[in-house]
Amino acid sequence: MIKLMKDTFYHEEETKKALCEFITDAKILSLNKKCKEFEEEFSKYQGRKYSVLFNSGSSANLALIQSLLNLKKIKKGDNVGFTALTWATNVMPLVQLGLTPIPIDISLDNLNVNLEQLENVKEKLDCLFLTNVLGFCGDLDKIKDYCDKNNITLIEDNCESLGSEFKGKKLGNFGLGSTFSFFVGHHLSTIEGGMVCTDDLDLYNMLLMVRSHGWDRNLDKETQLTLQTKHYVEDFYRAYTFYCPGYNLRPTEITGFIGLEQLKYIEEIHSKRQKNFKKYIEAAKDNPDILNLKLDHMNFISNFAYPIIFKNKETFERYKYKFSDVEIRPIVGGSMTQQPFLRSNISCPNAEQIHEFGFYIPNNPYLTEEEITSLIKLIKSQ
Repeated sequence: MIKLMKDTFYHEEETKKALCEFITDAKILSLNKKCKEFEEEFSKYQGRKYSVLFNSGSSANLALIQSLLNLKKIKKGDNVGFTALTWATNVMPLVQLGLTPIPIDISLDNLNVNLEQLENVKEKLDCLFLTNVLGFCGDLDKIKDYCDKNNITLIEDNCESLGSEFKGKKLGNFGLGSTFSFFVGHHLSTIEGGMVCTDDLDLYNMLLMVRSHGWDRNLDKETQLTLQTKHYVEDFYRAYTFYCPGYNLRPTEITGFIGLEQLKYIEEIHSKRQKNFKKYIEAAKDNPDILNLKLDHMNFISNFAYPIIFKNKETFERYKYKFSDVEIRPIVGGSMTQQPFLRSNISCPNAEQIHEFGFYIPNNPYLTEEEITSLIKLIKSQ
């Protein structure tokens, strides 16, 4: 069986050894210096001013939406468009926090929302939560311009697309904020973990408060003093004053430490994922059973997993049997319009086709040449 993922970490033996030494020596294992250091290094890597570390990518999504509400960038009842082909916890915070989720169909060329699909939305959008699916993107520059012109707050889910680039710019750098996942099997694993990146100082400070109960302890001293003065907080209550709706979504020092260790290997990880992807997409070109992806608009693709989409149910079932020795799964979470928790009446035919007739196969940095050769043969076969 060729597995979707094999190890918890890249260079697992070295990472586990370093982690054991860190835990033995550490005086504090709750949120502390290593988390802050990882945030700073990740900001440098991503090319954004600020990063806030969370206990999961799903928590990062929740915190970002709550922060936008707290800052009044959006309000309850607002229409929030989202990529129909995505993960459930991109949409669930919209439902949970009283927003109106509007699914937007994707293009079969790149599995992402493009300006064409965005312009076809009948409802007036207040916010767009765009997912960069599997390391790919649509015409993000045009989407950003459209959002700017129409006063739509643009945010990105970049959980599957760490390292990919469009027009010389990393995905996750087009919106006001972007989320990342460090779950096992993602580009960078901390076992569980997530991040929000932004260049906006107000959003950064709000994310810090939302992450920790709505209090101000993780803010800089000047910002703390401003809040405390504004709300007439006495010294005795300062550490236990809660300024906004928040949660406990904090990571541990273990998350921060592992993140720093794995960040050392990130370019090597991206290189291997890109190399595998190029072999897969070349193999799929001449197979008439498979829909071809069109991704020449992208500079660099760090592919999360390779999607194979078929033209009908019969072909889909036939290839599922062919790939019986490979761990396959539905593409992302499938179309959210088909999920019981949502069941939207807005039709997204392309996302629904992928839901019904698609699966993805492994692309991870641990795949052997023998495994890649076997996968290529299966992709080519008719």
